[in-house]
Amino acid sequence: MNTEGIAGETRKKRILVVDDHPIVRQGLSQLINQEEDLTVCGAAKDASSALEAIAGSQPDLLIVDVSLEGPDGLDLLKTVRLRDPALPVLVLSMHDESLYAERALRAGARGYIMKQAATEGLLGAIRRILGGDIYVSDRVASRMLQQFTGRATPTERSPVEGLSDRELEVFRMIGQGHGTREIADLLHLSVKTVESYQAHIKEKMSLKNSRELVQHAVRWVSNERPQ
Repeated sequence: MNTEGIAGETRKKRILVVDDHPIVRQGLSQLINQEEDLTVCGAAKDASSALEAIAGSQPDLLIVDVSLEGPDGLDLLKTVRLRDPALPVLVLSMHDESLYAERALRAGARGYIMKQAATEGLLGAIRRILGGDIYVSDRVASRMLQQFTGRATPTERSPVEGLSDRELEVFRMIGQGHGTREIADLLHLSVKTVESYQAHIKEKMSLKNSRELVQHAVRWVSNERPQ
């Protein structure tokens, strides 16, 4: 891709921001647009509008939140990877990196950064990824290296960590107050398929019934929100 503009000037790298909170989109845009080598070429609030924006604006990098209305950021990642494998993606999320960072990398992301660290680390993460590297926190990098070398020490895992990406997505949407049919519509699945995911979640988390499932999901979503 040609990175030079008029009179040999280096073209600014174009960033597309995908987040369901307008204030976050605005804040990220202001932060990025202050840089001489970066510019925000567009913003989207969900996966559907993000895919349209990618086609229209041709960004050099995508910043995606995990929690989106409808298909989540991991779903979007997998779609982008199929459509445009060369487009790098940085996941920026409030969610604990211990649960989501490795999922995001497996889905095709080139980096993961928590929103709590974004003010100091976001621009560095963007440039690292645009330069061809992968960006994760030192904590995540250490954990992954320990797993790779077989030196990871056993730790007590949360039952939520045992859920598949789709099961976790359904679990999160239950916690946000969505009913079964609404989840099916938002994810473009059948009601029966969503009910199957719910059954798997209850089994993996040792929950007795749907009431316990809702209670645990609501509590988990509440705890995931920044205070």
